[in-house]
Amino acid sequence: MSSLRNAVPRPAHKERSQPQARKRFGLLEKHKDYVIRAKAYHQKEDIKKKLKQKAAFKNPDEFYFKMINSKTVDGVHRPKEEINKYSAEELMIMKTQDIGYVFQKWQSEKNKIDKLTASLQCTEEQPSRRHVYFAEDREEARELELQAKSKTEISALHIPKDIKKKMDRSYRDLEARKSRAKDLEKLYMDMSMQKELQKKGRKRKLREDEILNPNGKPVYKLKADRKR
Repeated sequence: MSSLRNAVPRPAHKERSQPQARKRFGLLEKHKDYVIRAKAYHQKEDIKKKLKQKAAFKNPDEFYFKMINSKTVDGVHRPKEEINKYSAEELMIMKTQDIGYVFQKWQSEKNKIDKLTASLQCTEEQPSRRHVYFAEDREEARELELQAKSKTEISALHIPKDIKKKMDRSYRDLEARKSRAKDLEKLYMDMSMQKELQKKGRKRKLREDEILNPNGKPVYKLKADRKR
C-alpha cells in the first residue's frame, strides 16, 4: 500500500507568505528560521552563564603572565608587540644565516645549470663539438657552409619524437633555472647590502651625480673614522 500511496501525485504544500498589511516587517519568519535563531540565542545564554560562574568563583590572588603581556583592543585580547625581542648581535647572526642559505641555493642552481647545459651541449659561447674546414676561396667556403647546415637539418629531422620532447622539456627547465638563479643572485646582493649597512660606522648614500658608473642601484660610502 505504501508504494501505491507514493505513486499517486500529491499537491505540494506551499508556505504562507507575509500578508500585504505586514509587508513593512519584511519576510515572514518560517519555523526553520525560528529554530536557527533559538539555537543561537540559547548558545549565547549558555556562554553568559559560564562566564558569570567563572567571575563568581574567581580567585582574587590568581595571576597569569598574559595579564601583563597582553592588552585589550576593542574587547579582544592581543599580545604586546615584541619590539626589542632580539639584540643587534642576534639580528646580525640571523641575517648571516639567511644570507648563507640564499648563497647555498644560488650555487646549487648554478651547478645544476652547468650540468644541464653540458648535457644539452648548448653553451652560450661555442658548441663542444665542432669541425674546422679550410677552403681555398669564398665559393668553396659557401659550399662547405651549406653542406654543414644540411647535415644539421638532416640530423635534426632524424631525432625521435620522444627524445625531442625530452630535449624541449630540458630547454624549458634550463631557462627556468637561469631565471631562478638570477633572482637568487639579486636577493643575495640585496641581503649582503643590508647586512653591511647594519654594521657600525657612519654611512652616506651617494647622489646620482657623484656615482661614476650609475646603474640604478644605491651606492653607499663609509665615512672614515679615526682609529685610536
